[in-house]
Amino acid sequence: MYFKQILDERCGCASYLVASRRSCEAAVVDPSIETQQYEALLRERNFQLRYVIDTHIHADHVSGARTLRDKLGAELCLHESARVAYPFRPLKDGEELALGQLRLRVVHTPGHRGELISVLIVNPPRSPEPSMVLTGDSLLVGDVGRPDFGGGDPAAQYESLTRLLRLPDWVAVFPGHFEGPCGKGMCGRPSTTIGFERLFNPLARMDRGAFVSTLTDGIPARPLNMTAIEATNRGVADMPWAMLTTSPAIPEIEISTLESRPPDAVVLDVREPGEYAHGHIPGAINLPQADLASRLDEIPRDRPLITLCERGIRSLRSAQFLMQMGIHRVASVKGGTAAWRAADKPLAFGDTRVEKSRVTESEWTHAGASRPSV
Repeated sequence: MYFKQILDERCGCASYLVASRRSCEAAVVDPSIETQQYEALLRERNFQLRYVIDTHIHADHVSGARTLRDKLGAELCLHESARVAYPFRPLKDGEELALGQLRLRVVHTPGHRGELISVLIVNPPRSPEPSMVLTGDSLLVGDVGRPDFGGGDPAAQYESLTRLLRLPDWVAVFPGHFEGPCGKGMCGRPSTTIGFERLFNPLARMDRGAFVSTLTDGIPARPLNMTAIEATNRGVADMPWAMLTTSPAIPEIEISTLESRPPDAVVLDVREPGEYAHGHIPGAINLPQADLASRLDEIPRDRPLITLCERGIRSLRSAQFLMQMGIHRVASVKGGTAAWRAADKPLAFGDTRVEKSRVTESEWTHAGASRPSV
């Protein structure tokens, strides 16, 4: 067997290439949009791509699955419940895909999303038991995938986690993320084992009620450009440019500078609507980072732009995306609304009947975020 984990430091995602050295047949699981890295590896190893598998419809990065299918003639596979606008091979729970002597066994693990699958890797000549499992965004290292968008279900996530934890201790776990907004408690390691997670993943030791409560009480904000990325991965839009692929240096301004901003400057509050409604800087316009790409035509290009969030991480990434799109007069507010509030500055409010978003904010949930010196 040949196995390769490929990490994307910008979005905190992991993809995988699995192949039989006997038959030279290969599968790529959860490929990123940058497909050249898989193509080069396949050529170098003289592997033939037979399957390309998306464990689910991704919301934080554009999948390269259809590109690999079209270029290399592989079968594109998703769970049978996936709702997309393009043809694919529907996979059922318990189904096995053959790669020479290897078997890729499908385990339906809904929760993060309804169509999410995990993939058990079995090498029968070596052992009848699986040696590893690719868990997508179901079981993460020290965490599980968030269930709050795409038809997710925390109760189903509990059942899926329970099912995965019944695997033998020795089974190596390779998740779809090692950092980023998919979960709030990932430890950053790119792999683990079932036995380790059973003992030390705090969610694995909870009963159903505590699990559901913990999973839904405070989650990272929706990913940057989620609306456009998810629609692209469903095949109902074509916006691969919505991915943040650069890290330009962004000026960061203090709240004192924000107070004395030019009168024509536009302040974009990229927090969730519930956060904005319960207190925002007067004059700021709410445009959540999740919707930035899909509402790009609403953003003026002839005026200075200032992005703002709660603590300065989301606004930095949003500003980097805007600059990537050719909008160069943009700055981010250091410390965000939290710094404004701490300085006892006045706040404006929206419809406070809207439930306040319980957003967990940290640099760890924003893979690839950086504060370059300007």
